Amino acid sequence: MHPHIDVDPGVKHAVARKTTYASVALNLLLMTLQIAVGLVAHSQALVADGVHSLADLISDFIVLVANRASAEKPDADHNYGHGRYETVASLFLGGLLVAVGVGMLWRAGTRLADLENIPPVHISALAVAVLVLFSKEALFRYMLREAERVRSAMLIANAWHARSDAASSLVVALGIGGSLAGVRLLDPIAAAIVGFLVARMGWVFGWNALQDLSDRALDETSTADIRKLLMTTPGVRDVHELRTRKMGDFALVDAHILVDPLISVSEGHYIAESARARALTDKRIIDALIHVDPENDAVSRSTTRLPTRAAVVALVDAELAKHGLRAAGLNVHYLSTGLDVDITLAADALADREHDEDLAKRLDLSELQARLGARRITVQRRVESASTSPARHA
Repeated sequence: MHPHIDVDPGVKHAVARKTTYASVALNLLLMTLQIAVGLVAHSQALVADGVHSLADLISDFIVLVANRASAEKPDADHNYGHGRYETVASLFLGGLLVAVGVGMLWRAGTRLADLENIPPVHISALAVAVLVLFSKEALFRYMLREAERVRSAMLIANAWHARSDAASSLVVALGIGGSLAGVRLLDPIAAAIVGFLVARMGWVFGWNALQDLSDRALDETSTADIRKLLMTTPGVRDVHELRTRKMGDFALVDAHILVDPLISVSEGHYIAESARARALTDKRIIDALIHVDPENDAVSRSTTRLPTRAAVVALVDAELAKHGLRAAGLNVHYLSTGLDVDITLAADALADREHDEDLAKRLDLSELQARLGARRITVQRRVESASTSPARHA
């Protein structure tokens, strides 16, 4: 696991450009040197490794294109941004590693089948092979250090690609050295071993990228961190149905938060926005969708069986009209155990000096409660003027 590090996206893309340009420059130089010296020194292995460096140039170009594309802002075609372009690039690089590994195995097999026809090589080929080996290893260490610093899966994959190049160059150096010493069998055996390792490495990268493209979730530790952020939000009682899906090196989150069922809609929205803001403090998260629940809907019964607000308003108005009363405000709380209805009476519909106990004698809401299937109905008097009453919408 990599420790959590806050990485600015601009810094990440700048590092990607810098490391990839360095790789392009080095591979271009080495490819030219390998092919030129390989032809002069009669080293087919060195020429083949030069072609391998050409494949690296192609992969570097893909990384540059993916890095530029993934930095684009969300648009009408990609509402969540373009972060998965990096994952696609990682998948392609994994496939390239598999192809290179299989090619090395094939080349090793053909050498084993025809050892006598391998021509002797000049010692200059060994010098170039050793130079390439150390250059590729240095490039790998530099790219991996920078990739881990900005936590980029695509750049890490590209760094390990450079390590596979160093391994390939080691095979070439051993092969040339073996040829110069008269032990020609060493080259194809070493090539077969490293070819298998390179192919396996490519399979791992490709498989991980494929999983990310299939909406793989964050690991358990990262998910626990996000849950903790949501749980520490004032007003959040519990968190359930927390789900994550990776988007490149980042992730999208959606979660249900449990709040007090009797608060206002605006307060519930405020708590949800506060929870979302806390989730976004984790730099791995590019967006979060927070759903507010008055109860844990994963275990409670659905409230869709309960009457609509329009039906509740109609029944309450009809019942109050029997007593010459009118509601100035009505709050309906939908819970799995039934409705809670809070009625605020309009002041102009009450007698000037009517006491609460007299009001209670006038009202018998048991029939209304039964018709609504309500757990509780409360009635309160409004003492301020009717002009300040909250709006009632059916």
